[in-house]
Amino acid sequence: MNNSTLSDLTPVFFLQTFILELMHASEQQGQKHCEQLIEHIAKTAGCFFEETYREETHNSELLDKDSYTELILGLKNNIGGKFSLASSDQDCITVTNSCCPFGDRVTNFPELCRMTSSVFGGIAARNFGYAKVEIKQSIARHDGKCEVCVYTNPDAAKDRPGTEYTDTTPVKEIQDINELHSRIEQSMQQIWRQQSKQPEKKRQPPAIIAKSPAMQKILQSIEVIAPTPATVLIQGQTGVGKELIARAIHAMSDRCNNPFIPINCGAIPESLIESALFGHEKGAFTGAIEVHQGYFERAEGGTLFLDEVDTLSPAAQTRLLRVLQEGELERVGGKQTLSVDLRIISATNNNLEELVKQNLFRNDLYYRLNVVRLSIPPLAERPEDLPYLVQLILQRLSRKYNKAVESVSRDVMQKIRAYPWPGNVRELENILERSILFARGKEMTQLDLELPTDSNNAELWKDIKEYAIAKAERSFLESSLKQHQGDIKKTAEDMEMTARAVYTKLKKHEINLADYRRVRR
Repeated sequence: MNNSTLSDLTPVFFLQTFILELMHASEQQGQKHCEQLIEHIAKTAGCFFEETYREETHNSELLDKDSYTELILGLKNNIGGKFSLASSDQDCITVTNSCCPFGDRVTNFPELCRMTSSVFGGIAARNFGYAKVEIKQSIARHDGKCEVCVYTNPDAAKDRPGTEYTDTTPVKEIQDINELHSRIEQSMQQIWRQQSKQPEKKRQPPAIIAKSPAMQKILQSIEVIAPTPATVLIQGQTGVGKELIARAIHAMSDRCNNPFIPINCGAIPESLIESALFGHEKGAFTGAIEVHQGYFERAEGGTLFLDEVDTLSPAAQTRLLRVLQEGELERVGGKQTLSVDLRIISATNNNLEELVKQNLFRNDLYYRLNVVRLSIPPLAERPEDLPYLVQLILQRLSRKYNKAVESVSRDVMQKIRAYPWPGNVRELENILERSILFARGKEMTQLDLELPTDSNNAELWKDIKEYAIAKAERSFLESSLKQHQGDIKKTAEDMEMTARAVYTKLKKHEINLADYRRVRR
């Protein structure tokens, strides 16, 4: 809208620009989020359009084919389209369009075709009981025109591609997941506030990102198993957030007001692991000058989280099995049996079943730990979570380093999506932390990350190519502006495009023209 005068600001232009800018902003939330957003807007708009049409025509009955056609053509043409009826029979209505309501810029957002599909399909489904919308041709896909087929007969639509519509009521399950997520977050925040007794201590409250279906299933599992006393085994690659899930289980359990003690078994020397976990008596070994309470005793009434449980020594495995079976332990060098009441949650990034087969892990202990198993998917399998994780991490890092960074650029987000993240969330945090140190302004435009070049994945190659082109374009634009001291006309000649297009590029790359014009003064 910056390139238009107030005289150009018509309601239609405002609607077009608003939707396009909304789509650009939502790109950082990911493809699935964009489609959900479009569908929500389209279904809501479709209901409004149909209601308005009924009021104007005084029609309270189900629409027939002629009324339906009049409605969809009218609403599209009234906002800048050039739709017309191509054909109509008892099975299918076909309309064509030679001018998109969203203008030429729709080619940057072909996802917006979903809006036409959902408006047409939603209205048809409400009146005919069923609809499938096939977009055969699309201006957004550079076909030169649009051809949209609305099938109202399921048999005729059976072998046709497209999106089916039978019920436009919002899915309650999505609301339930959001409510569940909020309950878990509130429980975790409450415990964090209780344990953060020192205000000056710069600890960050825990937060789970669960926009992907896989992580939403984890949330549902947490709610089911948390109130029970069952032991839980969490499996997942290094850096996926296994401890975070363990904390959530503790927060939702009746032990939430008691300690949560996390232990990395792999970080404790084998010679000290038994003493660290189970404690020792005075004189039990050289250097044991006093009685030492182990982690099991300190977690009394609460939850003990054993990360990398597969690294436990055989002797420690035997002691752990006794605690699980009898609820009892003896300190190293002691003879007194102590009763303990705690919940054990363990985690591993290895396949315990394979370790059992290789006699590297006790079979009976494995089954005691594996009463309930949660498998946390790697970040590469959770693309829907990426933009939300990026946003959360940026907020934390901005506070840590006193930065103003609020988001990442479109190019950076493409690069993040193209990378496989073998180190998962931990690697993502590390890369963002390195990059934010050199970031200026409110948007991170550079990412200290090298993309792999040996992938045959077409989608990955597309992202890599787009990132490389954008980077080269920005570099050339900055170089030309510097050479011509901010002269847009000369820069446009260098880039073989119009001055208006150069302004669009400046906006795209967040380049401040004044920085180059100051040199000329």
